Amino acid sequence: MGTRKPPERVVVIGAGMVGLSTAWFLQSRAVQVTVVDRTGVAADASWGNAGWVAPALTLPLPEPAVLKYGIKAMLDPASPVYVPFTTDHTLIRFLLGFARHCTSSAWRAAMSVFAEVNRESIGAYDELADGGVREPTRTADRFIAAFTSDRDREALIDEFRNSAAAGSKVEFDRLDDDAVRSLEPALGDGVHSGLRLHGQRFIDPPLFVESLAQSVRDRGGDIIAGFDVTAIDDRDPGAVRVDSADGRAVTADAVVVASGAHLNRLARPFGVKVLVQAGRGYSFSVVPQYLPESPVYLPAQRVACTPLHNRLRVAGMMEFRSPDAPLDPRRIDAIVAATAPMLRGVDWEAREEEWVGSRPCTTDGLPIVGGTKSPRIHVAGGHGMWGIALGPLTGRLLAEAMTGEVSAVMRHFDPLR
Repeated sequence: MGTRKPPERVVVIGAGMVGLSTAWFLQSRAVQVTVVDRTGVAADASWGNAGWVAPALTLPLPEPAVLKYGIKAMLDPASPVYVPFTTDHTLIRFLLGFARHCTSSAWRAAMSVFAEVNRESIGAYDELADGGVREPTRTADRFIAAFTSDRDREALIDEFRNSAAAGSKVEFDRLDDDAVRSLEPALGDGVHSGLRLHGQRFIDPPLFVESLAQSVRDRGGDIIAGFDVTAIDDRDPGAVRVDSADGRAVTADAVVVASGAHLNRLARPFGVKVLVQAGRGYSFSVVPQYLPESPVYLPAQRVACTPLHNRLRVAGMMEFRSPDAPLDPRRIDAIVAATAPMLRGVDWEAREEEWVGSRPCTTDGLPIVGGTKSPRIHVAGGHGMWGIALGPLTGRLLAEAMTGEVSAVMRHFDPLR
């Protein structure tokens, strides 16, 4: 799981939440770090996501409900889960593997793992704050899940019951029509019942990841943008070399591959066969008449709304396709159509910051974190929608493993499984 001896110098490939968290926790264990990224800090999924640090909703992505959409629905660009017609054999292989894990028994097994890490996820954020990361996490005092009907609400409550059976504790209050509107004036005419979730937090993702990057720099780490990694060479027993497309190279005692949806290309030569597929999410921001104090979740629509200072980020969709495909405006339109009845006081035509980013998904819904066939090459990725929620904890767990202290939960994340 770790290197033969604790490394003194490590190159981390990827300047998103997972990569920077790994770098930060390695620094806490006296390791010198260099972070490289083909674009820069928070360039992909770490930028435009909903920013939730919400253990209650950090659940395995492959679930029986996904298959209920049916193949026809998944081919519809307006569907919350969209799979464009493809002849890409790798994507087809991923989808078949993903479908095999969309069973109740597989979900329960994965949920028991999520329950274990969810209990520690917020604590890892507290460690970052105590260690000098200035951008705060925010307590979600009024975290609302809003529904068009009590029936839809019961579907999420059933999911919480299943989570509790797997060891995850979720505290919530039921809210009727009047109560949910009184608590959150931003809700629209389409909302008729709700839940208030307790014990959740959220962040402003771009600001937080930039603050984390600055903390890495303040502690002596280097962050190199525009470094497009083409190869990792571990044949020299004295140092691992990381090469970039423009001819530059950096060396270290060990390397961590945390390159999101592009992880497979770099990790496969070291025995990592777990498929990591881009599950692309979309978001945009609006400035509503009524800005919620805390996140609003629309489970039936699969839309997440997060207040980020003076604006509201609206995020959703799961689109399985190439991470480098352009933004599809039909997906933005689908989010607007689903969300408009649920919120009021929003000029939906005045959207800004339209974005698409690639969340790295695995077929079994579990991250891949740990060592490879090379004792000097490690990987951290495959978090699906939960790179923000679990990124700091992942960084801590991997930093511990690389320096000789392997947590028992790491067995579930074996990159060679």
